[in-house]
Amino acid sequence: MSAVLDHSAHAAGAAHGAHDHHHHGPTGWRRWVYATNHKDIGTLYLLFSFTMLMVGGVLALLIRAELFQPGLQLVNPELFNQLTTMHGLIMVFGAIMPAFVGFANWMVPLQIGASDMAFARMNNFSFWLMIPAALLLVGSFFMPGGAPAAGWTLYAPLTLQMGPSMDAGIFAMHILGASSIMGSINIIVTILNMRAPGMTLMKMPMFCWTWLITAYLLIAVMPVLAGAITMTLTDRHFGTSFFNPAGGGDPVMYQHIFWFFGHPEVYIMILPAFGIISQIVPAFSRKKLFGYASMVYATSSIAILSFIVWAHHMFTTGMPVTGQLFFMYATMLISVPTAVKIFNWVATMWRGSMTFETPMLFSVGFIFVFTIGGFTGLILAMAPIDIQLQDTYYVVAHFHYVLVAGSLFALFAGVYFWLPKWTGVMYSELRGKIHFWTSLVFFNITFFPMHFLGLAGMPRRYADYPMQFADFNAVASIGALGFGLAQVYFFVAVVWPCMRGQGSKAPAKPWDGAEGLEWELPSPAPLHTFETPPKLDATATRIIG
Repeated sequence: MSAVLDHSAHAAGAAHGAHDHHHHGPTGWRRWVYATNHKDIGTLYLLFSFTMLMVGGVLALLIRAELFQPGLQLVNPELFNQLTTMHGLIMVFGAIMPAFVGFANWMVPLQIGASDMAFARMNNFSFWLMIPAALLLVGSFFMPGGAPAAGWTLYAPLTLQMGPSMDAGIFAMHILGASSIMGSINIIVTILNMRAPGMTLMKMPMFCWTWLITAYLLIAVMPVLAGAITMTLTDRHFGTSFFNPAGGGDPVMYQHIFWFFGHPEVYIMILPAFGIISQIVPAFSRKKLFGYASMVYATSSIAILSFIVWAHHMFTTGMPVTGQLFFMYATMLISVPTAVKIFNWVATMWRGSMTFETPMLFSVGFIFVFTIGGFTGLILAMAPIDIQLQDTYYVVAHFHYVLVAGSLFALFAGVYFWLPKWTGVMYSELRGKIHFWTSLVFFNITFFPMHFLGLAGMPRRYADYPMQFADFNAVASIGALGFGLAQVYFFVAVVWPCMRGQGSKAPAKPWDGAEGLEWELPSPAPLHTFETPPKLDATATRIIG
């Protein structure tokens, strides 16, 4: 979105003595291909992730079109399995994670008073790695035998029976993992080494805290995923039998390794969302964030506990009762720091001077719907109940409430919050509210009925189903179409006009309750900021001198 940055804005930032007025970098396509500026790379990440959101959304709509009524309408069961697998992989690794990395690139240097990310060229490389990985993933549909159809978890022994597209998928995951690790190293070094003088760790914005912790999680678990899929690759081509029962291997071992990555991965996709909400709720409540220190400790607790709950995905694999009890109690325990966060957001809003501009609407929507997703997660944490609900649509409803109404709604909230700072243009508040209400309503129409389908016993990843599930499936499919169209509307009616510079000029601080160094800069943020470290006041939220 910095494509619309007006470089004359440098002059507006002269009062800060921290901007480069003589930037003559590459222009046109070279500016983007060779980008080393954190704002340009953040823009590239955000545009890439939205593109992948649309691709993954099309796959989701094909799934819902097939499930609109009983019987096989559009696709055969094999292609249906390919659609469910690729929808999951593209949304998790192509849409949600890159979007949060885009936010980190844009906002972390601005919030801590750094001139840029620590390793600018590595930053460029970690973005461009994503393009061939995405092409490999999407292109696997056109390979012999079609795309991988083993589910996004890539469980053995299904993965050992797939065609060549499975190898392409494994290679794509390796590339995406390398990109994530490089991005994480960059974020950690930037936050620990490049904060402005006077900004101690406990004065950092919550968004920086959540990303610092997320980056450590990524470095810890991406190699675990790499190990699991490399073992799958050697089973497929080099005669090993890690997961192949015919050679003495154990498919359940794959599940243990995968979920040791997969559960921290869930928190990798939600902790930065918590950070965004923790920036927006105080701004529109005109109050300080309630319990800042407890939020930091809660985030750290979630990160640590996320490593000891992985096997709650595996209650039906023949786990001994002792193991079931441990993972059940550990999962209930991890809900406590999450509840602390929700309490703190509500306490921040309590008796605040609240207004409900679009960023705040998405934040309140996030808190409400994410809480529902959290409660359904607690229900699934109970081993006796989970054994009944395992692999049903109840699980599908649960994780979409956490990931769509969680991660995606927080991303939308962040876009509306910082879009004036990125583009220098105020978005249309009416269009933003249309986007919010259509998204919220259609999201619930899509996924709320899935709880009842799951409770009634409808298994997921099936292309057909008996007549008693027809009505709720029809409702969910209509809701999915509405939700998808709402996101197209978001880009066409909200983001694109701002990128084109259409709309009223944004002031440096469009939200009167917002605090932080980014609001000290002119809008749009100049290409180069804080070239000399700013002098901060005692709260580390304002520049002095």
